[in-house]
Amino acid sequence: MTALPPAVARAPLAGAAPSRRGRGGLRGRAPGAVAPYLFLAPFLLLFLAFQVAPMIYALWLSLFRERLVGGTVFVGLDNYADVLTDPSLWRGVGNMALFGLIQVPVMLGIALVLALLLDSALVRGRAFFRTAFYLPYAVPSVVAALVWGYLYGPVFGPFAQGAEALGLGAPNFLSAQWMIPSLANIVTWQFTGYNMVILFAALQAVPRDLEEAASLDGAGPAAFAWHVKVPLIRPAIILCVIFSIIGTFQLFNEPRIMASIAPNVIGDDYTPTLYAFSLAFTSLRFDLAAALSFVIGLIVAVVSYAFLALAARAEARR
Repeated sequence: MTALPPAVARAPLAGAAPSRRGRGGLRGRAPGAVAPYLFLAPFLLLFLAFQVAPMIYALWLSLFRERLVGGTVFVGLDNYADVLTDPSLWRGVGNMALFGLIQVPVMLGIALVLALLLDSALVRGRAFFRTAFYLPYAVPSVVAALVWGYLYGPVFGPFAQGAEALGLGAPNFLSAQWMIPSLANIVTWQFTGYNMVILFAALQAVPRDLEEAASLDGAGPAAFAWHVKVPLIRPAIILCVIFSIIGTFQLFNEPRIMASIAPNVIGDDYTPTLYAFSLAFTSLRFDLAAALSFVIGLIVAVVSYAFLALAARAEARR
């Protein structure tokens, strides 16, 4: 049998699979496969340490109760039953439901109008106005509540002094009837710019040729904005509503600051988060506070899901 030439003998056979080294095997691809996890590791460690671990500990606390006799004992869902039958919880939930019905539509309506104006050709200096509208969001909520608390002051507040100078009665923004609108005004001032940026970013993705087609059909800027732009950014609007629902039931800093100004109006159970804070750090009932925190989360989830279901049903009817 004649021997093959050396070059032919070293050539790979037709149809033969390339070697592991030629394909850049597992050893060659290992650094690239591990790199994403190395970048994610700091976030994952912090997330586990400061989010997941406290939630697990709170869940453990909610299942036990500390008694004067017998120490800490397992009570199962008794803490949740006590929280769900506590009228203070539902009083706070009712206040926040009223707050959300007043504040969320007003805030998102203003944010949508501002976003549409900035997206139109009618406004010059968009960068300046976009920054100016967003600046209140950069103010810490505690500082914003202190500033507005001074403005609301019935004695030294500018509103009260201006009303007295005009011979009018000083408005009592810190009364029981006006407290929720006053809190809604603070939150609207803070978060309108934040939601405007989200809606404005969504408007930037609307194709510009649609405006030209609408103008050829005789649609003006207002009609184009309402009938074309707003439906196209509907997912962004829904996202802002969900964020607002979550923020409504998490309201804490503003009523906490106002409680020092109007203690007769804002009690420990004015909002669910205030009530949880009072249970934990005033009554030292950490078990009930932990159970209440999970109940608040469940309420937020149910309300958010109900809104998403209504939005999906409305979309299906269109």
